[in-house]
Amino acid sequence: MKQLNEYDKLIDSAKKIHMIGIGGAGMCPLAEILLKKGYELTGSDNNQTDTLSRIQSLGIPVTLGHFPENVHGADLVIHSAAIMKDNPELLEAARLGIPTLERSYLLGAVTRKFDNVIGVCGTHGKTTVTSMITQILQDANLSPSAVIGGKLPLIGANGICGDSETLVCESCEYVDTFLKESPDIAVLLNIDEDHMEYFKTVDRLISSFRTFIDSATKCAVVNGDDQRAMIAAKEAKVKIITAGESENNDYRAVNISMTKGGFYEFDLLRKDELLTHVVLGCPGRHNVSNAVLASVAALLSGATPEDIRYGLSRFGGAGRRFEILGRPKGITIADDYAHHPKELEVTLNTAKSMGFNRVFAVFQPFTFSRTVMLMDDFARVLNIADNVVLAQIMGSREVNTYGVHVSELSEKIDGSVYFDTFDEIADHIVKEAKEGDLVITLGCGDIYKAAKIMLKKLGE
Repeated sequence: MKQLNEYDKLIDSAKKIHMIGIGGAGMCPLAEILLKKGYELTGSDNNQTDTLSRIQSLGIPVTLGHFPENVHGADLVIHSAAIMKDNPELLEAARLGIPTLERSYLLGAVTRKFDNVIGVCGTHGKTTVTSMITQILQDANLSPSAVIGGKLPLIGANGICGDSETLVCESCEYVDTFLKESPDIAVLLNIDEDHMEYFKTVDRLISSFRTFIDSATKCAVVNGDDQRAMIAAKEAKVKIITAGESENNDYRAVNISMTKGGFYEFDLLRKDELLTHVVLGCPGRHNVSNAVLASVAALLSGATPEDIRYGLSRFGGAGRRFEILGRPKGITIADDYAHHPKELEVTLNTAKSMGFNRVFAVFQPFTFSRTVMLMDDFARVLNIADNVVLAQIMGSREVNTYGVHVSELSEKIDGSVYFDTFDEIADHIVKEAKEGDLVITLGCGDIYKAAKIMLKKLGE
């Protein structure tokens, strides 16, 4: 039995919940789960989006715009992290004495409403592995619920509410958010230096991941080939199952090769026992490791080796993970969420291996602190591309106290250019890119909008 806390009891005692920012990628799947659990829901958001349309199709009343009266009658108000403290609905809830909670507390409570929660953590690959596991279980008719950081084409959304006791959950380490969750199976992909403005030291970063996997009630599936992940696992008290490519792993990929289509295939072993042969449906050498880790979590949740083979062959990637958006005039336009040097390196190496004439990397740095701390690494990996175009730094939650400008990064990258607007970026690409080239937008901000402008201009 999982221990409930004061926030869980608050949610359990509520009957009517209002959700501010209900159309957000992280809020939508939680709303679906709450609806299926019997709650009466209302919501509000500023923009009509695909996710908001999905919410409305479920019969949940949604108001476009944030107004004080939207919270009237609610027992509890949930809001996304993007909602500002002076939001009129939050202010009205405070005036009326209606309790409010940020989304991460709701996610934590939801993980205590399922008997088999798979929490996927790590610096890189969380969305992909969470999506792989969901794909395998859904294709196997095991009816999972899922909360994913990107859109899974199979379900056309960032999450799903199934009928089983399995919840697949992307578990983010930012400001220790994932420590609010209660996983049964923890999956640890890797540990790299990120969010260091919060963690300060690598030791503290590793300790946070160790705390998360140690909270698992059944076991932790750990990438046995990642040094820092194994340091976290070494002192953990939970049962550890290792997965990867090296011989010392409990589950491993062997006989790895590339198909004629540019995808990877391998044999999946448990110790020395052949379980199945996997042909991946998404590109990238790194996805071999991701697939092994996803396979173990799925096997532990009732999937068969045949389910693994079938599900992974059908998984073509999550939204914004090397997502091909179009091929106007023979120019391939793709978009990827990569925003850390390690992720950029993997994505650009994958792009370079796919046979394009030239690779154009269009990168939007995210947060001033990360840009300053990792600038030399960003420059090194972006030089993998044939041409680099930079957008202005997206500060997001930060103020530019560092005084950093994208021009400083541009100076370190041979032949790179930078622009103030996405329209200018798109005009540059239309002028420079030719048939047979790949143009890939990179970053976790809104750089995907530049790709859409390119598609429109090239179409014209």
